[in-house]
Amino acid sequence: MILKRFYEEKIAQASFLLGCSACGEAIVIDPNRAVERYIDAARAEGLRITAVTETHIHADFISGSRELTRRTGATLYVSAEGGPDWQYAFVREPGVKVLRHGDSIRAGNVRLDVHHTPGHTPEHLAFLLTDEATSPQPVGAFTGDFIFAGDVGRPDLLERAAGISGTMETGARQLYASLQRFSAQPDRLLLWPGHGSGSACGKKLGGMPVTTLGYEKLANWAFHAKDESEFVSKVLEDQPEPPRYFAEMKRVNKIGASAIWEAPAQLDPGALESMLSSGSVQVIDLRPPADFAAGFIPGTITIPLDKNFLNWCGALLGPKEELCLLGEEIQVREATAALGLIGLDCRTGWFSPNVLELWRARHGKLAAIDQLEAARWNESRREQQVVLDVRATTEYRAGHIPGATHIPLGRLPEAARQLPKESPLLVHCQGGVRSPIAFSLLVKMGFRNLTNLSGGFQDYQREGLPVEIGSSGK
Repeated sequence: MILKRFYEEKIAQASFLLGCSACGEAIVIDPNRAVERYIDAARAEGLRITAVTETHIHADFISGSRELTRRTGATLYVSAEGGPDWQYAFVREPGVKVLRHGDSIRAGNVRLDVHHTPGHTPEHLAFLLTDEATSPQPVGAFTGDFIFAGDVGRPDLLERAAGISGTMETGARQLYASLQRFSAQPDRLLLWPGHGSGSACGKKLGGMPVTTLGYEKLANWAFHAKDESEFVSKVLEDQPEPPRYFAEMKRVNKIGASAIWEAPAQLDPGALESMLSSGSVQVIDLRPPADFAAGFIPGTITIPLDKNFLNWCGALLGPKEELCLLGEEIQVREATAALGLIGLDCRTGWFSPNVLELWRARHGKLAAIDQLEAARWNESRREQQVVLDVRATTEYRAGHIPGATHIPLGRLPEAARQLPKESPLLVHCQGGVRSPIAFSLLVKMGFRNLTNLSGGFQDYQREGLPVEIGSSGK
Protein backbone atom coordinates (compact mmCIF):
# COMPACT_ATOMS: atom_id res chain seq x y z
CA MET A 1 0.00 0.00 0.00
CA ILE A 2 1.15 3.53 -0.80
CA LEU A 3 -0.17 6.43 1.25
CA LYS A 4 0.64 10.07 0.55
CA ARG A 5 -0.71 13.06 2.46
CA PHE A 6 -0.93 16.50 0.86
CA TYR A 7 -1.28 19.47 3.19
CA GLU A 8 -2.25 22.93 2.03
CA GLU A 9 -0.92 25.26 4.75
CA LYS A 10 -2.95 28.29 3.65
CA ILE A 11 -6.26 26.56 4.38
CA ALA A 12 -4.95 23.93 6.86
CA GLN A 13 -6.43 21.23 4.62
CA ALA A 14 -5.32 17.63 4.09
CA SER A 15 -5.98 15.36 1.12
CA PHE A 16 -4.71 11.87 0.45
CA LEU A 17 -3.59 9.49 -2.27
CA LEU A 18 -3.87 5.74 -1.62
CA GLY A 19 -2.27 3.31 -4.00
CA CYS A 20 -1.92 -0.41 -4.50
CA SER A 21 1.54 -1.11 -5.91
CA ALA A 22 0.48 -4.62 -6.97
CA CYS A 23 -2.18 -3.40 -9.40
CA GLY A 24 -0.98 0.13 -10.07
CA GLU A 25 -4.29 1.81 -9.11
CA ALA A 26 -4.89 4.72 -6.76
CA ILE A 27 -7.70 6.51 -4.89
CA VAL A 28 -7.63 10.24 -4.07
CA ILE A 29 -9.59 11.53 -1.07
CA ASP A 30 -10.71 15.16 -0.65
CA PRO A 31 -8.64 16.75 -3.45
CA ASN A 32 -8.55 20.53 -3.65
CA ARG A 33 -8.54 22.55 -6.85
CA ALA A 34 -4.77 22.26 -7.48
CA VAL A 35 -5.16 18.79 -9.01
CA GLU A 36 -1.79 18.63 -10.76
CA ARG A 37 -0.12 17.59 -7.50
CA TYR A 38 -2.15 14.36 -7.30
CA ILE A 39 -1.52 13.51 -10.94
CA ASP A 40 2.22 14.10 -10.52
CA ALA A 41 2.40 12.06 -7.29
CA ALA A 42 0.56 9.12 -8.85
CA ARG A 43 2.79 9.21 -11.91
CA ALA A 44 5.93 9.26 -9.74
CA GLU A 45 4.74 6.08 -7.97
CA GLY A 46 3.75 4.35 -11.19
CA LEU A 47 0.06 4.55 -10.31
CA ARG A 48 -3.08 5.38 -12.25
CA ILE A 49 -5.82 7.31 -10.43
CA THR A 50 -8.96 5.19 -10.86
CA ALA A 51 -11.15 6.57 -8.06
CA VAL A 52 -11.72 10.00 -6.54
CA THR A 53 -13.92 10.63 -3.51
CA GLU A 54 -14.62 13.15 -0.78
CA THR A 55 -15.90 13.02 2.76
CA HIS A 56 -18.55 15.74 2.35
CA ILE A 57 -19.61 18.85 0.44
CA HIS A 58 -16.81 21.16 1.50
CA ALA A 59 -17.42 24.69 2.75
CA ASP A 60 -13.85 25.95 3.12
CA PHE A 61 -12.27 25.24 -0.26
CA ILE A 62 -13.15 24.51 -3.88
CA SER A 63 -13.23 20.76 -4.41
CA GLY A 64 -11.00 19.40 -7.14
CA SER A 65 -12.89 16.11 -7.43
CA ARG A 66 -14.67 16.77 -10.72
CA GLU A 67 -11.63 18.34 -12.36
CA LEU A 68 -9.39 15.46 -11.24
CA THR A 69 -11.79 12.86 -12.60
CA ARG A 70 -12.04 14.80 -15.86
CA ARG A 71 -8.25 14.85 -16.16
CA THR A 72 -7.70 11.18 -15.25
CA GLY A 73 -10.83 9.32 -16.36
CA ALA A 74 -11.32 8.06 -12.81
CA THR A 75 -14.70 7.26 -11.28
CA LEU A 76 -16.01 9.90 -8.90
CA TYR A 77 -17.67 8.58 -5.73
CA VAL A 78 -19.88 10.97 -3.71
CA SER A 79 -22.21 10.63 -0.74
CA ALA A 80 -25.86 9.68 -1.25
CA GLU A 81 -26.58 10.09 2.46
CA GLY A 82 -28.13 13.04 4.27
CA GLY A 83 -31.51 13.25 2.53
CA PRO A 84 -32.66 14.92 -0.70
CA ASP A 85 -31.41 18.40 0.26
CA TRP A 86 -27.84 17.13 0.50
CA GLN A 87 -27.36 15.36 -2.79
CA TYR A 88 -24.74 16.44 -5.31
CA ALA A 89 -26.34 18.00 -8.38
CA PHE A 90 -24.17 16.01 -10.80
CA VAL A 91 -24.78 12.47 -9.52
CA ARG A 92 -26.40 11.35 -12.78
CA GLU A 93 -23.46 12.35 -14.91
CA PRO A 94 -21.36 9.57 -16.52
CA GLY A 95 -18.54 8.33 -14.32
CA VAL A 96 -20.21 9.35 -11.04
CA LYS A 97 -21.29 6.78 -8.45
CA VAL A 98 -23.03 7.38 -5.14
CA LEU A 99 -22.00 5.97 -1.78
CA ARG A 100 -24.07 4.79 1.15
CA HIS A 101 -23.16 3.45 4.55
CA GLY A 102 -21.65 -0.01 4.11
CA ASP A 103 -20.38 0.51 0.54
CA SER A 104 -16.72 0.14 -0.42
CA ILE A 105 -14.21 1.65 -2.84
CA ARG A 106 -11.29 -0.45 -4.08
CA ALA A 107 -7.89 -0.01 -5.66
CA GLY A 108 -6.51 -3.53 -5.80
CA ASN A 109 -5.74 -4.68 -2.26
CA VAL A 110 -6.62 -1.28 -0.79
CA ARG A 111 -10.23 -1.03 0.41
CA LEU A 112 -12.17 1.91 1.80
CA ASP A 113 -15.33 1.04 3.73
CA VAL A 114 -17.92 3.81 3.90
CA HIS A 115 -19.32 4.96 7.26
CA HIS A 116 -22.03 7.61 7.39
CA THR A 117 -20.96 10.09 10.11
CA PRO A 118 -23.46 12.99 10.07
CA GLY A 119 -23.11 16.01 12.31
CA HIS A 120 -20.71 18.44 10.69
CA THR A 121 -22.93 18.03 7.63
CA PRO A 122 -25.84 15.62 7.05
CA GLU A 123 -24.14 13.74 4.19
CA HIS A 124 -20.70 13.38 5.81
CA LEU A 125 -18.79 10.11 5.31
CA ALA A 126 -15.70 8.61 6.94
CA PHE A 127 -13.62 5.96 5.18
CA LEU A 128 -12.16 2.98 7.03
CA LEU A 129 -8.94 1.82 5.39
CA THR A 130 -7.95 -1.83 5.07
CA ASP A 131 -4.77 -3.02 3.38
CA GLU A 132 -5.88 -6.54 2.50
CA ALA A 133 -2.36 -7.54 1.50
CA THR A 134 -1.26 -7.31 5.13
CA SER A 135 -4.36 -7.79 7.31
CA PRO A 136 -8.14 -8.23 7.05
CA GLN A 137 -8.55 -5.68 9.87
CA PRO A 138 -8.78 -1.92 9.22
CA VAL A 139 -5.62 0.04 9.88
CA GLY A 140 -7.13 3.51 10.05
CA ALA A 141 -9.80 5.96 8.95
CA PHE A 142 -9.98 9.15 6.93
CA THR A 143 -12.29 11.23 9.09
CA GLY A 144 -12.66 14.42 7.05
CA ASP A 145 -14.39 17.02 9.23
CA PHE A 146 -15.80 14.44 11.65
CA ILE A 147 -12.95 13.85 14.12
CA PHE A 148 -9.91 16.10 14.25
CA ALA A 149 -6.84 15.90 16.48
CA GLY A 150 -8.23 17.41 19.68
CA ASP A 151 -11.62 18.47 18.34
CA VAL A 152 -14.62 17.54 16.18
CA GLY A 153 -16.19 19.21 13.16
CA ARG A 154 -18.43 22.12 14.03
CA PRO A 155 -22.16 21.50 13.41
CA ASP A 156 -23.17 25.17 13.23
CA LEU A 157 -21.89 26.06 9.76
CA LEU A 158 -25.05 25.13 7.87
CA GLU A 159 -26.98 27.65 9.93
CA ARG A 160 -24.37 30.35 10.52
CA ALA A 161 -22.61 30.28 7.14
CA ALA A 162 -25.09 28.75 4.69
CA GLY A 163 -28.21 30.28 6.29
CA ILE A 164 -30.11 27.01 6.79
CA SER A 165 -32.01 27.84 9.98
CA GLY A 166 -32.67 25.34 12.72
CA THR A 167 -29.79 23.00 11.84
CA MET A 168 -27.24 23.73 14.57
CA GLU A 169 -28.75 21.71 17.39
CA THR A 170 -29.87 18.91 15.08
CA GLY A 171 -26.36 18.67 13.69
CA ALA A 172 -24.85 18.67 17.17
CA ARG A 173 -27.09 15.77 18.22
CA GLN A 174 -26.26 13.86 15.05
CA LEU A 175 -22.57 14.45 15.69
CA TYR A 176 -22.87 13.10 19.24
CA ALA A 177 -24.59 9.95 17.95
CA SER A 178 -21.93 9.50 15.24
CA LEU A 179 -19.18 9.71 17.86
CA GLN A 180 -20.91 7.15 20.05
CA ARG A 181 -21.14 4.71 17.13
CA PHE A 182 -17.62 5.31 15.90
CA SER A 183 -16.08 4.92 19.35
CA ALA A 184 -16.86 1.19 19.10
CA GLN A 185 -14.00 0.89 16.59
CA PRO A 186 -10.69 -0.42 18.00
CA ASP A 187 -8.57 2.11 19.86
CA ARG A 188 -5.55 1.23 17.69
CA LEU A 189 -7.29 2.74 14.64
CA LEU A 190 -5.20 5.48 13.03
CA LEU A 191 -7.16 8.64 12.21
CA TRP A 192 -6.22 11.00 9.39
CA PRO A 193 -8.30 14.19 9.78
CA GLY A 194 -9.13 16.52 6.92
CA HIS A 195 -7.87 19.67 8.66
CA GLY A 196 -5.20 20.85 11.07
CA SER A 197 -4.64 23.82 13.33
CA GLY A 198 -5.83 27.09 11.84
CA SER A 199 -8.91 25.76 10.06
CA ALA A 200 -12.24 27.48 10.71
CA CYS A 201 -14.01 24.09 10.56
CA GLY A 202 -13.50 23.64 14.30
CA LYS A 203 -12.36 25.66 17.30
CA LYS A 204 -9.57 23.65 18.98
CA LEU A 205 -7.92 21.70 16.20
CA GLY A 206 -4.50 20.24 16.92
CA GLY A 207 -1.62 20.16 14.50
CA MET A 208 -0.90 16.43 14.46
CA PRO A 209 -1.19 15.01 10.93
CA VAL A 210 -2.34 11.64 12.29
CA THR A 211 -3.73 10.49 15.61
CA THR A 212 -5.45 7.37 16.97
CA LEU A 213 -8.96 6.77 18.17
CA GLY A 214 -7.60 5.64 21.52
CA TYR A 215 -5.63 8.84 22.00
CA GLU A 216 -8.60 10.99 21.03
CA LYS A 217 -10.70 9.18 23.61
CA LEU A 218 -8.13 10.28 26.18
CA ALA A 219 -7.36 13.79 24.97
CA ASN A 220 -10.27 15.05 22.86
CA TRP A 221 -12.88 16.99 24.84
CA ALA A 222 -15.70 15.62 22.67
CA PHE A 223 -15.31 12.12 24.09
CA HIS A 224 -15.63 13.37 27.67
CA ALA A 225 -19.09 14.93 27.59
CA LYS A 226 -21.20 13.13 30.17
CA ASP A 227 -24.30 13.09 27.98
CA GLU A 228 -25.81 14.44 24.77
CA SER A 229 -27.03 17.65 26.39
CA GLU A 230 -23.58 18.60 27.65
CA PHE A 231 -22.01 17.75 24.31
CA VAL A 232 -24.50 19.89 22.37
CA SER A 233 -23.88 22.84 24.67
CA LYS A 234 -20.09 22.58 24.48
CA VAL A 235 -19.79 21.95 20.75
CA LEU A 236 -21.89 25.03 19.92
CA GLU A 237 -20.29 27.47 22.35
CA ASP A 238 -17.51 29.86 21.29
CA GLN A 239 -17.32 28.70 17.69
CA PRO A 240 -15.40 31.26 15.60
CA GLU A 241 -17.20 33.50 13.15
CA PRO A 242 -17.47 31.57 9.85
CA PRO A 243 -15.83 33.30 6.88
CA ARG A 244 -18.34 34.74 4.42
CA TYR A 245 -17.09 32.62 1.53
CA PHE A 246 -18.18 29.36 3.24
CA ALA A 247 -21.76 29.68 2.01
CA GLU A 248 -20.62 30.13 -1.58
CA MET A 249 -18.28 27.13 -1.35
CA LYS A 250 -21.18 24.92 -0.28
CA ARG A 251 -23.19 26.04 -3.28
CA VAL A 252 -20.30 25.70 -5.75
CA ASN A 253 -19.23 22.27 -4.53
CA LYS A 254 -22.78 20.98 -4.53
CA ILE A 255 -23.25 21.84 -8.21
CA GLY A 256 -19.63 21.11 -9.16
CA ALA A 257 -16.68 23.47 -9.45
CA SER A 258 -15.21 24.76 -12.69
CA ALA A 259 -11.67 24.17 -13.92
CA ILE A 260 -8.64 25.81 -12.35
CA TRP A 261 -8.07 29.57 -12.56
CA GLU A 262 -5.83 31.45 -14.97
CA ALA A 263 -3.05 33.90 -14.08
CA PRO A 264 -4.10 37.59 -14.26
CA ALA A 265 -2.38 40.17 -16.46
CA GLN A 266 -0.22 43.05 -15.24
CA LEU A 267 -2.04 46.39 -15.55
CA ASP A 268 -0.89 49.87 -16.47
CA PRO A 269 -0.21 51.84 -13.24
CA GLY A 270 -2.31 54.70 -14.56
CA ALA A 271 -5.44 52.56 -14.37
CA LEU A 272 -5.43 52.26 -10.58
CA GLU A 273 -6.85 55.67 -9.73
CA SER A 274 -9.96 55.30 -11.88
CA MET A 275 -10.40 51.74 -10.63
CA LEU A 276 -10.45 52.94 -7.02
CA SER A 277 -12.72 55.86 -7.85
CA SER A 278 -15.31 53.57 -9.43
CA GLY A 279 -15.38 51.32 -6.37
CA SER A 280 -16.05 48.33 -8.60
CA VAL A 281 -12.84 46.45 -7.77
CA GLN A 282 -11.23 45.44 -4.48
CA VAL A 283 -7.50 46.15 -4.67
CA ILE A 284 -5.54 43.95 -2.26
CA ASP A 285 -2.06 45.11 -1.22
CA LEU A 286 0.09 42.01 -0.61
CA ARG A 287 3.13 43.81 0.79
CA PRO A 288 4.43 43.18 4.34
CA PRO A 289 2.50 45.07 7.05
CA ALA A 290 5.38 47.43 7.86
CA ASP A 291 5.67 48.48 4.21
CA PHE A 292 1.95 49.15 3.96
CA ALA A 293 1.89 51.08 7.25
CA ALA A 294 4.71 53.34 6.04
CA GLY A 295 2.96 54.24 2.81
CA PHE A 296 -0.17 53.07 1.01
CA ILE A 297 -2.72 54.21 -1.54
CA PRO A 298 -6.08 55.08 0.08
CA GLY A 299 -8.77 52.66 -1.01
CA THR A 300 -6.46 49.65 -1.18
CA ILE A 301 -6.83 46.97 1.48
CA THR A 302 -3.84 45.38 3.18
CA ILE A 303 -4.01 41.60 3.47
CA PRO A 304 -0.40 40.44 3.82
CA LEU A 305 0.62 37.26 2.04
CA ASP A 306 1.24 35.21 5.19
CA LYS A 307 -0.27 32.09 6.77
CA ASN A 308 -3.54 33.94 7.50
CA PHE A 309 -3.90 35.41 4.01
CA LEU A 310 -6.76 33.15 2.92
CA ASN A 311 -8.50 33.39 6.29
CA TRP A 312 -8.89 37.15 5.91
CA CYS A 313 -9.52 37.15 2.17
CA GLY A 314 -12.29 34.61 2.72
CA ALA A 315 -13.70 36.57 5.65
CA LEU A 316 -13.67 39.99 4.01
CA LEU A 317 -14.07 39.53 0.26
CA GLY A 318 -17.27 38.52 -1.46
CA PRO A 319 -17.14 35.64 -3.98
CA LYS A 320 -18.62 37.79 -6.76
CA GLU A 321 -16.34 40.79 -6.21
CA GLU A 322 -13.75 41.77 -8.81
CA LEU A 323 -10.28 41.46 -7.31
CA CYS A 324 -7.01 43.11 -8.22
CA LEU A 325 -3.64 42.51 -6.54
CA LEU A 326 -0.78 44.85 -5.73
CA GLY A 327 2.64 43.31 -5.19
CA GLU A 328 5.72 41.81 -6.77
CA GLU A 329 5.08 39.27 -9.52
CA ILE A 330 6.19 36.34 -7.37
CA GLN A 331 3.75 37.45 -4.65
CA VAL A 332 0.94 37.83 -7.17
CA ARG A 333 1.47 34.33 -8.55
CA GLU A 334 1.41 32.81 -5.07
CA ALA A 335 -1.63 34.84 -4.03
CA THR A 336 -3.53 34.00 -7.22
CA ALA A 337 -2.98 30.28 -6.73
CA ALA A 338 -4.04 30.54 -3.09
CA LEU A 339 -7.17 32.58 -3.83
CA GLY A 340 -8.24 30.03 -6.41
CA LEU A 341 -8.39 27.40 -3.67
CA ILE A 342 -11.33 29.23 -2.10
CA GLY A 343 -13.02 30.35 -5.29
CA LEU A 344 -11.78 33.94 -5.29
CA ASP A 345 -10.41 33.96 -8.81
CA CYS A 346 -8.36 37.07 -9.53
CA ARG A 347 -9.12 37.83 -13.17
CA THR A 348 -8.98 41.64 -13.20
CA GLY A 349 -5.18 41.88 -13.10
CA TRP A 350 -2.38 43.16 -10.88
CA PHE A 351 -0.16 46.18 -10.25
CA SER A 352 3.51 46.19 -9.33
CA PRO A 353 4.65 48.32 -6.36
CA ASN A 354 5.81 50.91 -8.94
CA VAL A 355 2.24 52.17 -8.89
CA LEU A 356 3.02 53.71 -5.48
CA GLU A 357 5.57 56.08 -7.03
CA LEU A 358 3.10 57.19 -9.67
CA TRP A 359 0.53 57.90 -6.94
CA ARG A 360 3.11 59.84 -4.93
CA ALA A 361 4.04 61.89 -7.99
CA ARG A 362 0.39 62.76 -8.67
CA HIS A 363 -0.75 63.39 -5.08
CA GLY A 364 2.39 64.53 -3.28
CA LYS A 365 2.47 61.76 -0.72
CA LEU A 366 1.10 58.34 0.21
CA ALA A 367 -1.22 57.70 3.13
CA ALA A 368 0.29 56.15 6.27
CA ILE A 369 -1.03 54.38 9.34
CA ASP A 370 -0.94 56.61 12.39
CA GLN A 371 0.58 54.33 15.04
CA LEU A 372 0.28 54.64 18.82
CA GLU A 373 1.91 52.56 21.55
CA ALA A 374 -0.15 51.65 24.60
CA ALA A 375 2.37 53.36 26.89
CA ARG A 376 1.59 56.69 25.21
CA TRP A 377 -2.15 56.33 25.43
CA ASN A 378 -3.09 58.53 28.39
CA GLU A 379 -6.36 59.18 30.13
CA SER A 380 -7.13 62.39 28.25
CA ARG A 381 -6.75 60.71 24.88
CA ARG A 382 -8.90 57.81 26.04
CA GLU A 383 -11.83 60.10 26.71
CA GLN A 384 -11.58 61.66 23.25
CA GLN A 385 -11.41 58.47 21.19
CA VAL A 386 -13.86 55.75 20.30
CA VAL A 387 -12.04 52.44 20.82
CA LEU A 388 -12.71 49.74 18.22
CA ASP A 389 -11.76 46.17 19.18
CA VAL A 390 -11.63 43.90 16.09
CA ARG A 391 -10.70 40.66 17.87
CA ALA A 392 -12.81 37.51 18.06
CA THR A 393 -15.71 37.35 20.51
CA THR A 394 -13.89 34.90 22.80
CA GLU A 395 -10.88 37.24 23.00
CA TYR A 396 -13.08 40.23 23.75
CA ARG A 397 -14.97 38.39 26.48
CA ALA A 398 -11.73 37.29 28.14
CA GLY A 399 -10.70 40.92 28.60
CA HIS A 400 -10.99 44.24 26.78
CA ILE A 401 -10.46 47.97 27.13
CA PRO A 402 -13.36 49.36 29.18
CA GLY A 403 -16.08 50.82 26.99
CA ALA A 404 -14.59 49.47 23.75
CA THR A 405 -16.87 48.90 20.78
CA HIS A 406 -16.50 45.31 19.60
CA ILE A 407 -16.74 44.38 15.91
CA PRO A 408 -14.86 41.23 14.85
CA LEU A 409 -12.73 41.95 11.80
CA GLY A 410 -14.75 39.61 9.57
CA ARG A 411 -17.93 41.60 10.25
CA LEU A 412 -16.40 45.04 9.83
CA PRO A 413 -17.49 45.73 6.21
CA GLU A 414 -21.16 45.62 7.25
CA ALA A 415 -20.99 46.70 10.89
CA ALA A 416 -18.72 49.74 10.49
CA ARG A 417 -21.79 51.80 9.64
CA GLN A 418 -22.56 51.98 13.38
CA LEU A 419 -19.30 53.87 14.02
CA PRO A 420 -19.16 57.70 14.07
CA LYS A 421 -17.13 58.76 11.01
CA GLU A 422 -16.13 62.16 12.39
CA SER A 423 -14.95 61.03 15.85
CA PRO A 424 -11.33 60.04 16.57
CA LEU A 425 -11.14 56.24 16.39
CA LEU A 426 -8.52 53.97 17.96
CA VAL A 427 -8.35 50.55 16.29
CA HIS A 428 -6.77 47.52 17.93
CA CYS A 429 -6.57 43.73 17.87
CA GLN A 430 -4.59 41.33 20.07
CA GLY A 431 -1.03 41.75 18.82
CA GLY A 432 -1.18 44.34 16.07
CA VAL A 433 -1.63 42.04 13.06
CA ARG A 434 -5.36 42.34 12.33
CA SER A 435 -5.87 46.00 13.16
CA PRO A 436 -3.95 47.35 10.10
CA ILE A 437 -6.35 45.35 7.89
CA ALA A 438 -9.25 46.98 9.75
CA PHE A 439 -7.55 50.37 9.43
CA SER A 440 -7.29 50.04 5.63
CA LEU A 441 -10.93 48.92 5.36
CA LEU A 442 -12.07 51.92 7.37
CA VAL A 443 -10.04 54.30 5.20
CA LYS A 444 -11.70 52.79 2.13
CA MET A 445 -15.09 53.40 3.77
CA GLY A 446 -14.34 57.08 4.33
CA PHE A 447 -13.03 57.17 7.91
CA ARG A 448 -10.20 59.67 8.26
CA ASN A 449 -9.48 60.29 11.97
CA LEU A 450 -7.90 56.91 12.70
CA THR A 451 -5.12 55.65 14.95
CA ASN A 452 -3.79 52.11 15.23
CA LEU A 453 -2.73 50.69 18.63
CA SER A 454 0.49 49.19 17.29
CA GLY A 455 1.12 46.51 19.93
CA GLY A 456 -2.53 45.62 20.35
CA PHE A 457 -4.30 44.54 23.49
CA GLN A 458 -1.37 42.47 24.69
CA ASP A 459 0.79 45.59 25.00
CA TYR A 460 -2.11 47.40 26.64
CA GLN A 461 -2.24 44.67 29.29
CA ARG A 462 1.54 44.74 29.81
CA GLU A 463 1.23 48.41 30.72
CA GLY A 464 -1.15 47.48 33.54
CA LEU A 465 -3.98 49.57 32.11
CA PRO A 466 -7.62 48.90 33.13
CA VAL A 467 -9.27 45.77 31.73
CA GLU A 468 -12.94 44.83 31.66
CA ILE A 469 -14.04 41.17 31.61
CA GLY A 470 -17.16 39.82 29.89
CA SER A 471 -19.38 41.27 27.21
CA SER A 472 -20.55 44.47 28.86
CA GLY A 473 -18.71 46.81 26.48
CA LYS A 474 -20.52 48.83 23.83
